[in-house]
Amino acid sequence: MKSHARVVVIGGGVVGVSTLYHLAKKGWSDVVLLERRELTSGSTWHAAGLLPLFNMSYSVGQIHKYSVRFYQELEEETGQNVGFKKVSNIRLATNRDRMDEYLQYAGVAATIGVKVNVLTPEQVKEIWPLCDTDGLIGAIQHPDDGYIQPADLTQALAKGARTLGAEINRHTTVTGIKKLPSGEFEVQTDKGNIVCEHVVTASGSFARQTGRMVGLDVPVIPVEHQYIVTEPHEAILKRREQGLPEMGVLRESDGSWYMREERGGLILGPYEVGAPACYVDGPGEDCEYELFQEDLERLEPHIESAIHRVPAFGEVGVKQVYNGAICYTPDGSPIIGPAWDLKNFWLNEGHSFGITAAGGAGWQLAEWIVEGEPTIDMLGVDPRRFGDYATKSYLITKNEEAYASVFTTHFPDEEREAARPLRRTPVYDRLKDLGAVFGQSFGWERANWFAPEGVEPQDDWSFRRSAYFKHVGAECTNVMENVGLLDLSGFAKARISGPGAEAFLDNLVANKLPKKIGRIALAHALNTRGGVHSEFTIMRESEDSFYAISAGGFQRLDHDWVKKHMPDDGSVRFDHLTNSIGVLVLTGPKARQLMERVSPRTDFSNAAFPWLSGQDIEVGWAPCRAIRVNFVGELGWELHHPIEYQIHIFDTLMKAGADLGIKPFGIRAMDSLRLEKSYRLPGRELSIEYAAFESGLHRFVHPNKGDFIGRDALVAWQQKGFDNAFATLEVHDITDADPVGNNPIFKDGKMIGRATSGGYGFRIQKTLMLAMLRPDLAEPGTELEVDILGTKHRCTVLEESPYDPQNACLRA
Repeated sequence: MKSHARVVVIGGGVVGVSTLYHLAKKGWSDVVLLERRELTSGSTWHAAGLLPLFNMSYSVGQIHKYSVRFYQELEEETGQNVGFKKVSNIRLATNRDRMDEYLQYAGVAATIGVKVNVLTPEQVKEIWPLCDTDGLIGAIQHPDDGYIQPADLTQALAKGARTLGAEINRHTTVTGIKKLPSGEFEVQTDKGNIVCEHVVTASGSFARQTGRMVGLDVPVIPVEHQYIVTEPHEAILKRREQGLPEMGVLRESDGSWYMREERGGLILGPYEVGAPACYVDGPGEDCEYELFQEDLERLEPHIESAIHRVPAFGEVGVKQVYNGAICYTPDGSPIIGPAWDLKNFWLNEGHSFGITAAGGAGWQLAEWIVEGEPTIDMLGVDPRRFGDYATKSYLITKNEEAYASVFTTHFPDEEREAARPLRRTPVYDRLKDLGAVFGQSFGWERANWFAPEGVEPQDDWSFRRSAYFKHVGAECTNVMENVGLLDLSGFAKARISGPGAEAFLDNLVANKLPKKIGRIALAHALNTRGGVHSEFTIMRESEDSFYAISAGGFQRLDHDWVKKHMPDDGSVRFDHLTNSIGVLVLTGPKARQLMERVSPRTDFSNAAFPWLSGQDIEVGWAPCRAIRVNFVGELGWELHHPIEYQIHIFDTLMKAGADLGIKPFGIRAMDSLRLEKSYRLPGRELSIEYAAFESGLHRFVHPNKGDFIGRDALVAWQQKGFDNAFATLEVHDITDADPVGNNPIFKDGKMIGRATSGGYGFRIQKTLMLAMLRPDLAEPGTELEVDILGTKHRCTVLEESPYDPQNACLRA
């Protein structure tokens, strides 16, 4: 074994070997993989080998798409059979909600170039003659989908990696990882130590144990997954004798199972409620090719469902039952990318669909390590999307929920209930008493909408306008006419200070920093390619201190970005303030009148308190920092305050504003209001995949201010020409289904862009989309079409900010 390498990959399953291969493919041949036993001896060996392209996540969808294509190319490259069977994949629908999910996904698939066929029950019967189509209303098919042999795939990846110069060490157990003063890592093993620049962990069920070696609490715990292999069935054997094609992978989503042919018989894989987490404290030292005792009683409802849908399944005996560990995270998606607070340490863990994701995960992680950035937006799988609230107890509960939710209908407004409420602001109970229906972000409970008196505070998820639609509309109207109050305490908040703070931030963000104390700037941190990594609201507190606010869901991501770019000479200090400071947003035309009541010694006039400025004031008896900015486009202030004063501030505002029509509003109303102002969101309109200028950030990006991260790349991108342009569109002839994002947009039948966000604007009473379009079609007045649940609707490009385009309300 080498004593030095550029990268050490820990874990010899399909994910780890794929990472090794792709690093070598990028030209980094000085890379080493360490595997404690044999390749595939963890969860890879007992995987069913399915390759489901279906995924509502834009990030994961692209990863899966790459994998399916790459596996076929790998076989040609290495000459080694990977056991790929392109037999297609059919997902059945028995109700409208399920079919809506499929039609929404078909739109997502179109935007990333994945082919999807919509099938009738009769077409399902033609493809899968053993399927009873009674009760079906339709289905979708991935014609390029199928399954693969996991062990063969892994060996082909290993062969390809070795050919490219990579080294694989089997029967080599990692016993420790030490960070050296040089910034390198010393990976300690039972065969000696190896010093390296980068470490990648792809250790599967051992993820938490590996993470602990460097002080990381990795949010991965496996769950038991069972699948049944049957004896051969006469009808399947007869089809083979006749040379008929394999029937493909069948998924009865509403029965929560998958089925495919296997050696003349069938495999049934259910995803049941009650499957337990396993290896909570990690596998044992001798763990290899390990299975658990089967529990068929737990699977009985799914077996009955399978027999109902495929009667032949009930006519054959059980050959074998596999019950093995499959890794999960709280949201079911893997974690692929950099660890937080630790440079050059990378995670490729938590793969519940590891065979499908392995190729794409290795590809993007190698891009990230070698080039410094991935080439697709990885927010949906970034390890930093979870925080330290994800304790072991939390993971057990949430990962079991994620497993049981694999086949549930994934509505755009879905909120899962397990391990909640967890993080609550002081006014949580106040809001609940006022009818709040909560969701969560980064563990924080947030009011999504408010049920008025006489209405049950219960969500009604849908791909169409749901029962809460009119109540959200009432909240928007009240914000427009009176004054609304929103709890946004989950905002990520930090203080960046010190003698080097100004120079550091000036290089970090693309906007000019506010020069005057108390002034505010919206600033974007670009990546090295000129795309948008993070968005901050920055207030200058003093000559050498800045208060930075960013999206709550990206707290760990944004703060990690800041800290990893800070100089190591002690000239810049970072203080995390999220948990100690609450935020209440007060907004609407009567906001000034209310603020004058609760803080009578402050002058809230435009002259004394202009837009994009902040002051330290008092609300009632409590200290508070009022910042004149908001995300809804009305007159208003964000009230940042020590968290212990929140109830007093809330009660003071509600009492003083009673005759002004003050009412709370929720996140869904905020989203509607921000669409009318064409306000961008990170992960939607702002992305590393789009140049900052493609996202329409010309007012906030100043290439002439001096050097900053991504400036030169952005200018070069601009000179080369852009493929996209940000636009706001009105959608016409809508009845009950608005766009929700990731909807494909067409001109003369050709896809020319995609919606990034969508919904109904209650102030202007129009259905709106924010979108990325081909630049020549982004001019106001251009007529296009958008796909919403399989139906194309006429849409028109509007001028930006269709509500109050002159910002008269904000500046009132």
